[in-house]
Amino acid sequence: MDLSDLNSAEMQKFYSEEQQRAMVNEMVSKLTSECWDKCITGTPGNKFSSSEHNCLSNCAQRYLEVSMLVMKRFQGMQ
Repeated sequence: MDLSDLNSAEMQKFYSEEQQRAMVNEMVSKLTSECWDKCITGTPGNKFSSSEHNCLSNCAQRYLEVSMLVMKRFQGMQ
């Protein structure tokens, strides 16, 4: 894609999409790091134990719920 061919509205849309993509990547990275540190206490083998699996699943679910709650709060403030 040649960015010089984009008009202002297209450029703004492109920039907004890139910002959203970066935010999602950052969120996934934080979720992975936080939940890994919390749930994986030893050296992982070929498979997660059932407790590790449950912990990771619950951690990811809670992280996403809190993130959505925070986003809704910020949107409500605008």
